[in-house]
Amino acid sequence: MRLNFQFLLLLCILAVTVYAQNDQSASLNIGDSAPPLQVREWLKGTPVQEFEKGKVYVVEFWATWCKPCKAAMPHLSALANEYKDKVIVLGINVYETKSTSMKTIKSFIDSMGGRMDYNVAAEDSNFMVAGWLDASGDRDMGIPRSFVVNGEGKEAWIGQPKDLGEVLPKIVNNNWDIKEALAKRNLDKYLKGLDREVNLQLNMYVGNPEKPSDPGKPEWALLVINEFVNNEPKLKYAPVIAFHTFSSLLKTNPCKAYEYGKVAIVTTTYEEAAYDMIIAVIKIYSDKLNLPAEIYQLGIEAYQAKIDQLVYPEIENTYRFYKQMAAWYWHIQDKSNAIKAQQKAIEILKSNKSFSAGEMVALESNLQQYINR
Repeated sequence: MRLNFQFLLLLCILAVTVYAQNDQSASLNIGDSAPPLQVREWLKGTPVQEFEKGKVYVVEFWATWCKPCKAAMPHLSALANEYKDKVIVLGINVYETKSTSMKTIKSFIDSMGGRMDYNVAAEDSNFMVAGWLDASGDRDMGIPRSFVVNGEGKEAWIGQPKDLGEVLPKIVNNNWDIKEALAKRNLDKYLKGLDREVNLQLNMYVGNPEKPSDPGKPEWALLVINEFVNNEPKLKYAPVIAFHTFSSLLKTNPCKAYEYGKVAIVTTTYEEAAYDMIIAVIKIYSDKLNLPAEIYQLGIEAYQAKIDQLVYPEIENTYRFYKQMAAWYWHIQDKSNAIKAQQKAIEILKSNKSFSAGEMVALESNLQQYINR
């Protein structure tokens, strides 16, 4: 089975179009001069009017409602203290609702105390959002988002605060290669664009997961994927490609699905490895296809890979991960590990002061079933 010439042409046009769109959507990139600061009010620390030559700045965007932002604040505070003579950290409040008053924002900052131990300001008339967040072309990344401005006033890095611990020392010590960082960022954006665009094509072959009689056209999906991956090998384990590849292989060759999934859950492309996609596919088809035990074992390994990569586990419902792992262990008749995973789920839920009593009862009931059977 071969793709026709028109479709091959479409692939080529798509690659060029997506690359151009990625390139044009970002008016602010690594290596560019940092936009000016314009804030409504400085709420904590020392006001900063402009970037001074010879100083490194971390410009961090956050909001009071943003749980990952709040989780990142102690880490930012630690970095601010570690590099207090070399780096100035600026927290810029953005994306608040119209009903959120300055009093509310100030109260939030006060409540954080030493966990937010750096300079903090509130956005002014969407200036910072437009000039920094929107201009960077990463709107779908949301917040928290960090920009590092080097001693020459250039954008040295753009990304998530979780990665600052690795990036910041290199920038401070002048060991950071801006050209290399720019090339990586552009490549990641390019791959992300291609990965998302191919999803439109592959959705045609998915079928209806709710109807076993409608498996879609997995062979066609794999053919399309093969053409894309031949064109751009770096896409082989990208998240969207991984979802469609793994689900199509489950329907046609579970052994190959397992082999592919083992690599997918540990291979990083433009973002984290595709463990979430592997988990999602197994959950979709667990009660619709006769999946071999090794596929459930793969799902358990994918959950563990996800857990190992969590930066802020305190804001995740990780007990649910262990609950699902326990169910899959039980499904493959691994009673011992099912009990251990369920006990871990209960332990984590108990550590949450506001846990649901109903959820706890359900977890403990399942545990007793695992023990007694």
